[in-house]
Amino acid sequence: MGPAIALALALATAPDTAIVQSGRLELRGLLWRPEGEGPFPAVLFNHGSGHGVRSASGDRDEHTMEWQADQIGPVFARHGYLFLYLFRRGTGLSSSQGMNSSDFWERAMVRQGQDARNKLQLRLMETVELNDAFAGLRFLRKLRDVDKNRVAVAGHSFGGSLTLMMTERDSSLRAAIVFSGAARSWPQSAELRQRLTAAVGRTVVPTFFIAAANDYSVAPAESLSAEMDRLAKAYKLKIYPPVGKTPQEGHSFVHLRVATWEPDVFAFLDPLMR
Repeated sequence: MGPAIALALALATAPDTAIVQSGRLELRGLLWRPEGEGPFPAVLFNHGSGHGVRSASGDRDEHTMEWQADQIGPVFARHGYLFLYLFRRGTGLSSSQGMNSSDFWERAMVRQGQDARNKLQLRLMETVELNDAFAGLRFLRKLRDVDKNRVAVAGHSFGGSLTLMMTERDSSLRAAIVFSGAARSWPQSAELRQRLTAAVGRTVVPTFFIAAANDYSVAPAESLSAEMDRLAKAYKLKIYPPVGKTPQEGHSFVHLRVATWEPDVFAFLDPLMR
């Protein structure tokens, strides 16, 4: 591939920067558009917890959310979806907008212990974090090149839990994809287990649960999909082979093994969105 072709491909997949109003905050997001003319089906992606900032050297690696966004945004655009990766408050490109919620619950962990952390994490998930996510959804639906009746949500880790909260409240969503949802918090938080089980019990949105076998836990995907099965709700579950050698590598499956999940995700998504 020559330099000119490589440059053209890079420009074709380069995202726009979106500004999303969430209360008084101006959140940033990366917006990938497919080729052609809209209106397009659209997907909002909810990232995991943490800051997702650049390293001191300025490099982007798998621990930065900009890098993570770059792995998946172009894939959805290539399949014909307008894709918004929203950086919620205190995170990544929105690091100057409000406080990062994980700072609050980790501080509670140090000062008051696991139970306090669990309660605060759930409270923030259901309030400010969910408010940011819905702000992103409203932004998407107002875009001229988005078909507001063909919108889905996806999320990773903490963002997977947020995704389930959204589908509980918005029955007009066409589909949901949950990568490694709640994998780290599920074993330690009975409150979270109960809340997410209640959420899938109330949703009508078809949901695809995805995890790698060596994630921190596959119990959330298995348990929540079993609850949807019990209630005769539309779902799909797939546990993929281990990724790397550590639970963190398994947890990063969504970013590290895109080509592995890509055909399954779009086989699930396309019939629901087209």
